[in-house]
Amino acid sequence: MQEQHPNFYQPAKKWYEDSILFKSGVIAVIILLLLIPSSWIQGLITDREGYQKDQVASVTNNWSGNQLVQGPVLMLPYKKQVTETGTDGKAATHEVIKMLYVLPQNLKIKAGVKTELFTSGIYDAIVYNSQVLIQGNFNKPDPAVLGIDPGMIIYDKARLVFSISDLKGLKNNPVVKIDGQGYNPEPATDDNIPFNAGLQISFPLQKDKGFNFEYNLDLKGSNELNFLHTGKVTDVEVNSDWKNPGFNGRYLPDSRSVNAKGFGAKWHMLYYNRPFPQQWVDNRNVLTNSAAASQAIIGVKLQLPIDQYRKVLRSAKYSSLIILLTFISLFLTELIKKQKIHLFNYVLIGAAMVVYYTLLLSFSEQLGYNLAYLISSVSTILLISIFTSSLLKNKSVAPLFACILSIFYGFIFIIIQLEELSLLFGSIALFIVVATLMYFSRKINWDKN
Repeated sequence: MQEQHPNFYQPAKKWYEDSILFKSGVIAVIILLLLIPSSWIQGLITDREGYQKDQVASVTNNWSGNQLVQGPVLMLPYKKQVTETGTDGKAATHEVIKMLYVLPQNLKIKAGVKTELFTSGIYDAIVYNSQVLIQGNFNKPDPAVLGIDPGMIIYDKARLVFSISDLKGLKNNPVVKIDGQGYNPEPATDDNIPFNAGLQISFPLQKDKGFNFEYNLDLKGSNELNFLHTGKVTDVEVNSDWKNPGFNGRYLPDSRSVNAKGFGAKWHMLYYNRPFPQQWVDNRNVLTNSAAASQAIIGVKLQLPIDQYRKVLRSAKYSSLIILLTFISLFLTELIKKQKIHLFNYVLIGAAMVVYYTLLLSFSEQLGYNLAYLISSVSTILLISIFTSSLLKNKSVAPLFACILSIFYGFIFIIIQLEELSLLFGSIALFIVVATLMYFSRKINWDKN
């Protein structure tokens, strides 16, 4: 028998070594496994964003918080005869003091807001100084409508009460003018005031007469400046140097303008949709009822443009799409060039694409999102392109893959920058990608074993 030469011995190949479907299935499993560290990265981004919010809250707490300007409200004490039955079963009549609350007929508010960025470490908070001029008038009270004897009103103990949500932000002691007469307010602390905390003046109100009022608030606050619609007719005008305003409450401004110098907004509101009566008795919680107050609050939110954490998080949510498209491109390149890439190398490339988001997050905190995106993308594209070129031992693959990855990352960057049109552009781009993949995959024999 002739002895067979050792060089003629060829070990039998296992069925899965040349199976396209088997390898594509394993690659799909790798992509699914890479979703685990991707979710960890998203959790890290959320944690860092939460830390930012804590830092910003600390800054705003030390400076002054969101401000809500409330009032003014006229408080008129009146006498009322009350009959009560004693423990002995006998009825006794005695006099008690009750409170009548009246809201303004006309309320005009004009606020100028000057903003600045307060930096704490690597985080920014928006703080502001504001001059708020409040003017208006009260008609003469009509207690008879509420069943109150006008002769029982104690006019010489009338009080005008107003409030801001964070008194720490009040920079001056305002002078309240009643028909031209100046009064210095004091803290209002008794149980009858219609706000949780506020300032008040006492003045003698002339019977059967209304009055005009005016005062100026020199305020500091942060993030938001809101107003409570308490006038029968309320006009609010806000002007600021901030370029990215948001508007709070049920009522959008009747007119608004935003340009490179800032914004201006005006509201004109009538009492028909106001959830408060014009006057009422004995209930100090009418204005502080949260459900009612939420329907009567208007204002502005001095919001930052989309901050880096929101952008990084939105980018990270596309990680599975980028990994999928990259692996498909790599797999098609492998089939077209008829050169194999080991599955372990797919894992390494996927790991590089996951680490990309930690680079993006860390650089964003220091340099801002746009520059961080450029640095992270260029670094990752160069790493993967050069690595792929060395695996396939083909220098022409590096620029090809760099171009493919640049298209992918550029596509994501455009989507992040677009707010309202992101879905439209994303859908069109994905359609083009799918069409391209269909074109290059048409000559592949998927039944090959």
